Amino acid sequence: MAGFTETAFVKKLTDLNNSSQSIQTLSFWLIHHRKHYTTVVKLWIRELLKAKESKKLTFMYLANDVIQNSRKKGPEYGQEFGLHLKKAFEHMSEAEEKTINSLERLLTIWSERGIYNESQITDFRSALRKDGPPPKKIKTNEPKISSKKKEKTENDVTVEVVQVDGMVETHVHLSPHTPARDPPEPEELIKAIQDLENNIASADEGVRQRIAQLPPSVTEVSSISNIQDKEQAEKLSEQVNEAVTLLNEYNSRLGTEMEHRKKVSSMIRDFLQVQQELLAQAEQNLEEYQDKLIKVYNVRNELKSHIQNLPDLTQLPNVTDGLAPLPSAEHLFMP
Repeated sequence: MAGFTETAFVKKLTDLNNSSQSIQTLSFWLIHHRKHYTTVVKLWIRELLKAKESKKLTFMYLANDVIQNSRKKGPEYGQEFGLHLKKAFEHMSEAEEKTINSLERLLTIWSERGIYNESQITDFRSALRKDGPPPKKIKTNEPKISSKKKEKTENDVTVEVVQVDGMVETHVHLSPHTPARDPPEPEELIKAIQDLENNIASADEGVRQRIAQLPPSVTEVSSISNIQDKEQAEKLSEQVNEAVTLLNEYNSRLGTEMEHRKKVSSMIRDFLQVQQELLAQAEQNLEEYQDKLIKVYNVRNELKSHIQNLPDLTQLPNVTDGLAPLPSAEHLFMP
């Protein structure tokens, strides 16, 4: 997964569209880079204030997705967004009524799910409605919202769909299923693999050879019957204790190696899951821009054909050919 930079995030905001996949992909990326939450929210509110009216609601849906899906990872995003959401709702108070209603539904969801407390919800709603009274309940002559429909996708994504005046809209976008562990940065994964390769107990030939050379007297119980005196018993006891220490230490190292391998295996699995999701997004973008390229090629070919049929003005005869030259300014004003 690409590392976080301010430039990269602003570029992703520029490319953001209102599709579920676009919002989910960027939300997933932000949750992965949540240690930059302060910078993320600062840039989000800045770009929201500058965004086109048609895109501002998408910014709010992105914030909703990040806030809701980062809760199990930590409260950082929810708290940081909470400091700026009043300004965001205030800024959007001039939006169309349809957008206002969408934001009202968002606030209702936050209230029902306990995303923010009622005091905060009231502040956000007041900012959205310019301190006016809360909106009345929807009447029969106002847009009717159908019952909510929840769907489960292959990635365990819950999508909440509502219908407004016969138009189906997706108002709450949730991120793709995130792994139990945070997907690692490439540098973290590389370091974990290198550490594993440098500390492999199972590859320690020296210890393995020492264990292989342990005498039968310390590994076979039947050898005890051959002891004739106390001196032999004490010598065997010392050998057995050394063997126990050797095997205990090596088994401990093997156990550590096993846990390390499990961790690296899990990191690789989580890393691959993220890459597969980003690959799907990249494939979709490639297909989209290839279609655009074909359209541009068609325009270019059509333009070339059109240019060939236009007259060449540089080849037209000079209208002054055969006529006396015009007098200069000096001759015009001579007495």
